[in-house]
Amino acid sequence: MHPFLSRAITPLDYLRRRWKRIAPITIIASAGIPLLCDHHIASSAKGRCHTDLDEIGDQPLALLLGTAREFNGARNGFYTKRIEAAAALFESGKVRGILASGDNGRSGYDEPSDMKADLVAAGVPEEFITLDYAGFRTRDSIVRAKKVFGQTKLIIVSQRFHAERALYIAQELGVEARAFIAADPVSRASNARVRAREILARTMAVADSFIDRQPKFLGKPELVALRD
Repeated sequence: MHPFLSRAITPLDYLRRRWKRIAPITIIASAGIPLLCDHHIASSAKGRCHTDLDEIGDQPLALLLGTAREFNGARNGFYTKRIEAAAALFESGKVRGILASGDNGRSGYDEPSDMKADLVAAGVPEEFITLDYAGFRTRDSIVRAKKVFGQTKLIIVSQRFHAERALYIAQELGVEARAFIAADPVSRASNARVRAREILARTMAVADSFIDRQPKFLGKPELVALRD
């Protein structure tokens, strides 16, 4: 007899018993899958993250991944260190141009223009900075670097936690990439919060790869400006 037809067991009792059996498996899977994705992405980036300019080969273009210039009313340390790293990469001659890709999706918020202004202030000539205003997500930035800006070889600039995910995405999309790692801010509490969010972001990156998620906005092909 089906449990629902038994007078001794109501449908609610049945569901409770079933839940007690599957709850531990559900909890383990919920925790385990993000950790597996995190490990997989970190492993896939091994040997492709560099902190020394002498160790990284030349490429035509650096992809500078955007973030907010300010956070909670103060200068965002992650942003500042990315600008410094991208400027050092250009000054060293390792790249001939910079593609600054970020979010410009709402009024008064413009990551690419902020990055350009600060790169120029750091000594990068304005004419060799190309802006991507539709880098709403990391995957969008890399897809657009390939499909809109025609680049299949990149040096990605961001902090290690972010660069590893970007390298995984680039590999999945057939883009040859290495990363120049920007320093982390000194705040350990801030870094811990970012690291926790990154585990979830890596899980989404793997899911996006499976479904081949497309950018929010693609648009027409554009040229990048490169130094001779």
